[in-house]
Amino acid sequence: MAMPSLSYLHQSPSKHSHFYFSPLSPPPPFLQSPSFVYMTSPFYVNSSKALQIRCSSSASTLTSEPTQDPDRLIASLNPTLKIAIIGFGNYGQYLAKTLVAQGHTVLAHSRSDHSQCAQKVGVSFFLNPNDLCEQHPDVILLSTSIISTEQVLKSLPLQRLKRSTLFADVLSVKEFAKNLLLDFLPPDFDIICSHPMFGPQSAKQRWDNLFFVYEKVRIGNEFSRVQRCKDFLTIFEREGCKMVEMSCQEHDKLAAESQFMTHTVGRVLDMLGLESTPINTRGYETLLELVENTREDSFDFYYGLFMYNKSALEILEKLDLNFDELRNELSGRLHDVVKKQLFQNAVRGKNLQDKSYQNGAAMASILNSTRSQVAIQPNEYKGKISESIDNSSKLKIAIVGFGNFGQFLAKTFVRQGHSVLAYSRTDYSAVAQKLGVSFFSDADDLCEEHPDVILLCTSILSIEKVLKSLPIQRLKRSTLFVDVLSVKEFPRNLFLQNLPSDFDILCTHPMFGPESGKNGWKGLAFVFDKVRVRNDEKRLARCNRFLNVFAREGCRMVEMSCAEHDWHAAGSQFITHTMGRVLEKLILESTPINTKGYETLLNLVENTAGDSFDLYYGLFMYNVNAMEQLEKLDLAFETLKKQLFGRLHGIFQKKLVGHKEKKLEVLQGGKSIGGNAKKSEVFPDKSVLPNGAAMLVSPKEKFQALWEKSVMANPEKRLEVLEEKSVGRNGAALASSQESLS
Repeated sequence: MAMPSLSYLHQSPSKHSHFYFSPLSPPPPFLQSPSFVYMTSPFYVNSSKALQIRCSSSASTLTSEPTQDPDRLIASLNPTLKIAIIGFGNYGQYLAKTLVAQGHTVLAHSRSDHSQCAQKVGVSFFLNPNDLCEQHPDVILLSTSIISTEQVLKSLPLQRLKRSTLFADVLSVKEFAKNLLLDFLPPDFDIICSHPMFGPQSAKQRWDNLFFVYEKVRIGNEFSRVQRCKDFLTIFEREGCKMVEMSCQEHDKLAAESQFMTHTVGRVLDMLGLESTPINTRGYETLLELVENTREDSFDFYYGLFMYNKSALEILEKLDLNFDELRNELSGRLHDVVKKQLFQNAVRGKNLQDKSYQNGAAMASILNSTRSQVAIQPNEYKGKISESIDNSSKLKIAIVGFGNFGQFLAKTFVRQGHSVLAYSRTDYSAVAQKLGVSFFSDADDLCEEHPDVILLCTSILSIEKVLKSLPIQRLKRSTLFVDVLSVKEFPRNLFLQNLPSDFDILCTHPMFGPESGKNGWKGLAFVFDKVRVRNDEKRLARCNRFLNVFAREGCRMVEMSCAEHDWHAAGSQFITHTMGRVLEKLILESTPINTKGYETLLNLVENTAGDSFDLYYGLFMYNVNAMEQLEKLDLAFETLKKQLFGRLHGIFQKKLVGHKEKKLEVLQGGKSIGGNAKKSEVFPDKSVLPNGAAMLVSPKEKFQALWEKSVMANPEKRLEVLEEKSVGRNGAALASSQESLS
């Protein structure tokens, strides 16, 4: 049953008289009355100076010619509003600072006493909502949590407000808020549903170019009410927000993809306990930033995005299906042939088994020892950088595997004056000629050139085959072999087992590529391990000259063991590529209301989409730590789903039971559930088990049934959601959300 109109509790507002006055004359007394505020746009008055009237769209001063329209004259004054914030938690306080800075009168109410905080920011705080409503604010701004909004709205003494009061909400879901306000507010009240697509974490300093989405759900025709709506929206426009007017339905469809997905990925990654590493890639940095931006929001906030946006479940299912598809794709390639190729050498298999990576304590001990013995800080290496290259410093570098990455490196080598040769099974002679590289289609011819360095730029999957095919007998015995693979223990063992002891070995990993390094390499990590470099002056100098190629470009030079690299890379690079590939399968597109977090996901997909599946599969197959990370990611996602559906089940059970002391009874046939609703009303889509009990066939049907019959139904059928403290993954109560009414 819809709530009856409360118009009989209000007195009809008296119409003001028409008037004329010059902007240079003193303002009429009635304009100074507080009771006049809600019908007009208040203005600044300085008794010592002539009254200046400024249009909201222009800073120019009006002429002294009297206007014929008092309403429009008053609206042309510098607009300020009396705004009452309901829910003065983190987000309410965040908005209040800007409202006060713009000169608006700000009131606040919250169940918790925030009077001291309110006083500091220049806000009048009221513990009693009756006292607040009797102040007759122009705008009631609901800044409550999603799950508490209905309860809070019911508790407000609406009869103490002016009948034309403007109600605005800032919830992250809009259809639910719109229906709630239309159901509970009398028709006299104006309604704006809005969503600032930012918060205290993502917009700490300014709101420039951040989206503010709104729908004018119900605005009276009177000029003063239309102007008040405009003045409220101007608050955000003045701060540089991108103003987007769209329906609540359209918002929720787009937000399910952008905001809900962003928070889902952020929470899954947070469960992994991601930390910054010495070899962060740019993609991994974006994931860390995403976790940081979503970590402050409580599970209540995230659950609200899921529970009150009917498009969210579809997004969750797509993420689940795409992750399973990617995992199956990886598992499908773990065939016996590849396993034999990797583990055919018994010594290598023993070497991998003896590492005992599953023992976290042992691994930590190894890493601490390695860091203390061989780690070189970037500034220690910069002292070796040579600003100019003379003939004695030039190297003859032979790139084996002249694909995309080989060509990418060759450009820098040539620019620095090194002599560059190249060999590849595919004919890249035309490309090589343009770059100033000598191309060889025969590996024997290349090796007979006696290069100083053999740089292997092959794929992870093909490196063993390529290495064994090289006529190494035609090389100088002291040749330096270097690889640039994304995994390090595998090529290290490969080199040690297949190269004669005379050859030097340097294992490297440029933590960037053609996409992430297209604007230069400055600040990007270059990881290396001098696996075997003879203690000879010429050999040591050659190794350092090669490393100097990257140091001169501004790379952050990081020396660490291959084992430590793979441990870090599994947690950073492999996770980055995994999330990028899962999201790529969703075919994400930019929306009119992108959040910063969603932009991060789009950038991640762009940075990883250019890499082949062979590269990703190599990261998985040839890094012994990758499987553990994949299992952790799977477990985190499953845990998050259980948290969502577990809470959903609890609420659904309350709907059936009604009271804690009453046992759940699912009756057969058309008998009632809980004494009121028929079973068909609670379970619109069901399968009937042999015993006749109703059973939802999937979580999606359960969610849709709950949504249609409880969340979005009429007030008398709407599920009353109890506000509870959410328990975090560590068992501690999570902090209240940015919208919490604390």
